[in-house]
Amino acid sequence: MQVAVLAHELFPERAKTAVGLLRYGDHEVRAVLDRDNAGGRVADHLPDVQDAPIVASMADVPEVDALVVGVAPIGGEFDESWRPDVRAALERGSHVLAGLHDFLAEDDEFAELAAEHGGRLVDLRKPPENLTVADGTAGDVEATVVTTVGTDCSTGKMTTAFELRDAARERGLDAAVVPTGQTGVVIEGWGIVIDRVISDYAAGAVERLVETPVGMDLIVVEGQGALVHPAYSGVTTSILHGSAPDALVMCHEAGREVVHGYESFDLPPPGAYADLYERMAAPVAEAPVVAGTLNTRGLDDDAAADAVAAYGDAIDAPATDPVRHGIPEDVLEAIL
Repeated sequence: MQVAVLAHELFPERAKTAVGLLRYGDHEVRAVLDRDNAGGRVADHLPDVQDAPIVASMADVPEVDALVVGVAPIGGEFDESWRPDVRAALERGSHVLAGLHDFLAEDDEFAELAAEHGGRLVDLRKPPENLTVADGTAGDVEATVVTTVGTDCSTGKMTTAFELRDAARERGLDAAVVPTGQTGVVIEGWGIVIDRVISDYAAGAVERLVETPVGMDLIVVEGQGALVHPAYSGVTTSILHGSAPDALVMCHEAGREVVHGYESFDLPPPGAYADLYERMAAPVAEAPVVAGTLNTRGLDDDAAADAVAAYGDAIDAPATDPVRHGIPEDVLEAIL
């Protein structure tokens, strides 16, 4: 599928869905919409992902099958400044995919345009209707189940999940990512966005996802939020318990010491944080933190290498920056 990705004024640092789609998606991205960087190219900002021109609006986008909303703002609200581009996409008969809490299919104007021109409004965050509470059976799957967990939001949990999957496949293993957020769902084409699920059913939804892939050697569950996050710890716990993992990989950003957006809340030291995750998981599944990943995007190569080594020492497990260094053998061995 050929797509355009909307990321106005947020690309690339705050356009997680856009970056994930460019790095791991199978779709051909024909343009990224960002008013601030129009006239440039994705490669000017992200050298190791699919390249595409950056344009100011849908008027500058070539023919595409769909427009993907490539940002996930706090609260998942639709920004009215995006309306002209969504309207233009629908008038061209393109589908619109959005991972917002504001469902576009419930917007009267968009629904009428979609019906008139033949496009579809796909609300990625809308959960299935037939969810139930967990049965506690995810631990019975034959595959090794690894859940990525984070010290905060946007520390690399999704990135780590896909990099681990790819590293396992390169070794010849059957590996799958379980998508639990809107970015993972748009990349994989399946999954459930857990933060939209009724709390009673959230662990059950994760359990269903873990039990979906058949014949896998490794299942990597994409984590969300963080255990000490004052707003999002609930979804983190649901994923942790619903996935009943065999092991955890803890993701962190170098230099981050407070919760992003909630700066009055300090993050525990990495070693204490890893212990907290293990103790929280233990009543459902004994799941040690066997490896760590560190986002070192703000550091030069030497400082990044030192930071990764220090992080590994702090959590007493092998560590890597999966974007900068890939998944080395010691990290994969620790997980398997």
